[in-house]
Amino acid sequence: MPLRVADAARRAGRPVFAVLVEGFANPRDWLAWPHEVVRLGAVGRMLGLLRRQGVRQLVLAGRVTRPSILSLRLDGEGVRLAAKVGRRALFGGDDALLTAVITVLRDEGFEPLGAQQVFAELLIEAGCPTRAQPDAAALDDIRRGIAVVRQLGAADAGQGCVVQQGLVLALEAIEGTDAMIARAGDMRREGPGGVLVKLVKPAQSKLVDLPAIGPDTIRAAAAAGLRGIAVEARRNGHVGTIVLDRDATISEADAAGLFLLAMDSDHILKEGNTP
Repeated sequence: MPLRVADAARRAGRPVFAVLVEGFANPRDWLAWPHEVVRLGAVGRMLGLLRRQGVRQLVLAGRVTRPSILSLRLDGEGVRLAAKVGRRALFGGDDALLTAVITVLRDEGFEPLGAQQVFAELLIEAGCPTRAQPDAAALDDIRRGIAVVRQLGAADAGQGCVVQQGLVLALEAIEGTDAMIARAGDMRREGPGGVLVKLVKPAQSKLVDLPAIGPDTIRAAAAAGLRGIAVEARRNGHVGTIVLDRDATISEADAAGLFLLAMDSDHILKEGNTP
């Protein structure tokens, strides 16, 4: 995703400079772009590089595993800004931390943007683009999943769950979606497979950490015996689910016989509604 966002920015006539987080980005992927590799705790070096490059707008994109605060090894600037972020955000859920980071970046003179604001095609529109479609039983599992994930999101704990025949097989936490799907496979019951439900957290920042799926998600779901995936469709312009490699994702789902439903969750919750 970061490379596609960078390419979209370039095509829109925006100069691009990338700060790669050491251990999470492959510098060989960025040979065509001006970039620097920086360890996660070297906040002062990161900000210094951005300022020297004249960066004003920032996109935080890609996957970074959240480290223990004790192992982060913050530099002096990082310690100063961590005090501004506050203990509650540092030791809270991902959204609390990322929202605080966004606020600090604004205070430091930057304008954070969501990846979808640069590359609008990341967000999936409402509909079911796969050959397989959810039946009544799958829709019942989706409604159950929506109710559960909304509670999970309100606690800033995760964005997804897997439901089969009304039973919640797994909840997403810090391990991420693919690991949760694998756990759900271990809990699978006989009969029609479960459904993965992923939603935007009720109060989360819309600039970072929107729910995302891609071909790897489809492969994990198929391996776990799921029958489909239901995600939140684009709403309010720049809010919804990021689908990476959309054509490949849909093709993988069709090959596995899974449905992919991009939904208005409020609409689905109404009794008797179809997607």
